[in-house]
Amino acid sequence: METIDLIALRNFTRETGQPTHPELLDARPIERVKKIEIDEEHITVTYNQDITRYYNANEIVQREWEYKYNDDPEMVAAIARVIELSRRHHKDMPENVACPPGCAECCSGYEPFVSRDDVRRIAAHLKMTPREVMDEYIVKRKSADGYHVGWVRKVTDDVTDQCVFLQEARPGRYYCGIYEARPGDCREFTPIGCADVNESIRHDRPIKIGAPFQPKHRKQRKR
Repeated sequence: METIDLIALRNFTRETGQPTHPELLDARPIERVKKIEIDEEHITVTYNQDITRYYNANEIVQREWEYKYNDDPEMVAAIARVIELSRRHHKDMPENVACPPGCAECCSGYEPFVSRDDVRRIAAHLKMTPREVMDEYIVKRKSADGYHVGWVRKVTDDVTDQCVFLQEARPGRYYCGIYEARPGDCREFTPIGCADVNESIRHDRPIKIGAPFQPKHRKQRKR
């Protein structure tokens, strides 16, 4: 660790008249780095974070080192190296850029929230009323902002079970029975970096899906 000249600090005080005191200098080492942020002028290192946990809140204490690096050739060169590495890896492809056909792991592990628009779209697709869809296929829960009205039911009450709209083309290969009308949460889902993707399913063999989802009341009517 570089030695800090405390005498020089005192001389600085006498020469400039500024209130510079050794006790104002935090000489503790930068360890346990939490985050590094770089903008066009400054680099900020957040480090030595300590969390005290209470029943109803967490107290977070952390330190920040901020440095205006533009006048430091060594720091400019280091950050230029980071930028160059970023450019080199800019087009690196992440894992799981596309869902393998028939995977549907996300249709078991997640509970997609639905909005009123989602419910109306599903209702029109199934030729049902929005109230019928809410009663049969949605676990109702209002959100604070009123946008979401609940989430899609599972086949059972087990949250890890399959979505009620999930259909099986053949054993282990699934498809969405209301794909054209699926909720916004499902439309926005991306498999990039998803740890749940079924890697045993090949991407080069699409599955042939079966019939779309049929509401219970329609099946009863046909009988």
